[in-house]
Amino acid sequence: MSSSVPADTPIRVAIVDDQAMVRQGFGALLGAQPDITVVGDGSDGDEAVELVRRTRPDVILMDIRMPRMNGLDATRAVLSRPGDDNPRIIMLTTFDADEYVFAALRAGASGFLLKDASADDLISAVRIVAGGEALLAPSVTKRLIADYAARPERKQSASLSQVTERELDVMRLVAAGHTNAEIAGLLFLSEQTVKTHVSRLLSKLGLRDRTQLVITAYESGLVTAGE
Repeated sequence: MSSSVPADTPIRVAIVDDQAMVRQGFGALLGAQPDITVVGDGSDGDEAVELVRRTRPDVILMDIRMPRMNGLDATRAVLSRPGDDNPRIIMLTTFDADEYVFAALRAGASGFLLKDASADDLISAVRIVAGGEALLAPSVTKRLIADYAARPERKQSASLSQVTERELDVMRLVAAGHTNAEIAGLLFLSEQTVKTHVSRLLSKLGLRDRTQLVITAYESGLVTAGE
């Protein structure tokens, strides 16, 4: 798992989209923030892989549908690199029910945004992901994960045999979309204890962040859509 960006260090962002206007618009918006530095941009997945090698971004805004190498394949390529310094990836899409989204999240993307998201949502997304959290707040993300989980062809292959009962309680609440503070209140724990449980879950299950933890909760059958 990659670590979060230190609070006093500018967040290095790369933007990969086949539309020049999207790259320019997002670049201008993010570059104007005092805590964000745009280190480069590209128009397809091949350029994304090269950008990571050359500029070492903390966060990539990655379009899903692009020529040559699409965003899904680029995500797999970027996150399969050895080492623990791989960037966190926010997928960009114009669709709220894109087949690629499920595969991208499973491949290790930290979340996604619709391209028509507000400026505040875009900036917040970069900061959230750079801080080590998954982008689970937008309702569309929860809806997509629930839709994916309800599909009969999904595989229930994830093993939770090494997870404690208390960790399972935390995992269920994470899958329900609760924050650490909310989970602490529901389970009568301190917020730091909840953070520790989440960290242990990620380590035991070999996951990058909360998004993958949610998907694993569904894939294992720990929770089902509609619960």
